[in-house]
Amino acid sequence: MPNRTGNVRAFVARHAEVPVRTALADTRIVAIVGPRQSGKTTLARGIAADDGRPFVTMDDDQSRRFARDDPAGFMRSLQAAVIDEIQRAPDLVLALKKEVDEDPRPGRYLITGSVELFKGSISPDSLAGRVETIELLPFSQAEISGASPSGFLDRAFAGDFPGFQETDLTVDLIERVISGGFPAALSRAVPARRRSWLQAYARSLAERDISDIAAVGKRDEMSRLIDHAAVSASQLLNLSSLASRLGVDGKTVDRWLVLLEHMFLVRRVRAWHRGGLKRLVRAPKLQFLDSGLLAALQRTDAADIARDRRKFGPLLECFVHGELIKAIALSGETTTVSHYRDKDGIEVDLVLERSPGAIVGIEVKAGATVRLRDFRGLVRLKEAAGDGFACGIVLHDGERIQQMGSGLFAMPIKMLWEA
Repeated sequence: MPNRTGNVRAFVARHAEVPVRTALADTRIVAIVGPRQSGKTTLARGIAADDGRPFVTMDDDQSRRFARDDPAGFMRSLQAAVIDEIQRAPDLVLALKKEVDEDPRPGRYLITGSVELFKGSISPDSLAGRVETIELLPFSQAEISGASPSGFLDRAFAGDFPGFQETDLTVDLIERVISGGFPAALSRAVPARRRSWLQAYARSLAERDISDIAAVGKRDEMSRLIDHAAVSASQLLNLSSLASRLGVDGKTVDRWLVLLEHMFLVRRVRAWHRGGLKRLVRAPKLQFLDSGLLAALQRTDAADIARDRRKFGPLLECFVHGELIKAIALSGETTTVSHYRDKDGIEVDLVLERSPGAIVGIEVKAGATVRLRDFRGLVRLKEAAGDGFACGIVLHDGERIQQMGSGLFAMPIKMLWEA
C-alpha cells in the first residue's frame, strides 16, 4: 500500500485480515465494507492471490454490465471468488444467495462494498445467516505504527490503568490528526497535495458514488451538505439549521445524511440516556469518520492550528472517535458509542457501553494540562451510570498517566494505540 514517505512504512498490514480469514473458514460469504479508498480492494486482492481465487471488480465496465444483465450467468462462472465493489451490481446478491444455498461450503465468496451493504439498497434479509460483515476503515494509528491491535478498550472497561506513570515523549499529534488514515492521502508527502486529494475525494463521493445507492437530483446540493456538515462536526446535530442553509426541508437533509452514513463519510453519535433521567439532551452529534478528511473540508492545516488552537478541538474529537470505532470493529465485543449532555450543558464527548450496562466515559482535551474541572462531565456521568461505571478518562496531549479520583484517569491520547 502507498504511504507518506518518511512517516509511514511502505506496506501496512491490516488488522482486519485476521478476522476476515477466520470468517472465511466457517462462513459461506464474507463481506468487507468501508469507505472508498480505505484499502478494501488491496486487502481482498492479497487474499485472492494467496488463496488462488479469481478477483473481479464491479468498477470494471464489462464485468459490471455482465453482472447486471445476467447475474445468474455471471455467478455460474465463479465457484469461489472475490467480488469487489458489489454495491455497483446489487442484483448479484440474489444470485449469490442461490449459489451458496445450493453449495453451502464455507469461504466460497469474499465480497467488498463501499456502502453499508445491508443498511442501504441491498436488503438485509437477502443473505441472512449466510454472510459475516467486517468493517475496514482507513488506517488506524496502530496499523501505521506497525503495532498489534490496541488493548485500550479492554483495559478501559476493566479500569486497568496505573495510578501514575510517565510515558515516552509525546507524538506529533497535530500531524497525525490532520493527515488522517486514507492510504492514498498518506502517500502524498506534501500537505497541500494531501489536502487536495481529500477534497477531491469528497467531491467524487457526492457527484459520482452516491448514484450507486440512491437517486439524488441535484448533486451539487450533496456537495454543499458535506461542506456544511464539516462546519458542524463534533456539535449537536441541528437538522433545521442545516436545512435552512441548504434551502431544503429537514426531512430531505435527514435522508441525505443517511446516504452519507451508508457511505462511511459521517456518523450520527446518539445521545446517551437512561430510563428515569429526565435532564439529558437527546440530540445526536454529527461526526466524520476520518479527521484528515474533516481537516481538508474545513481547510485547516497545522499553521491554522498554531495560530488558533481552538480549531484543534473538533478535529481531535473526530480523530479519537475514529480510533475508537476502528478498535471496536476488531474487538469482538458489541460496543456502542454515544455522547452525554445534560440540560446544564455538562457533557462527555464519548460514552462507550458494553452489555450488561458497563460504561466508559471519554473526554478529549486539546492540551497537555489536565485539571479537576476537566472531569466535571465524567463525574456527572458516573453518578448517572451508577454501578455500571467502569472508568472515566480525560485524553490529553501530554505524557503522563495519572489517576484523578476513583475510576477517573488522565492519560495521553497515544494510549489509544499504545495501550
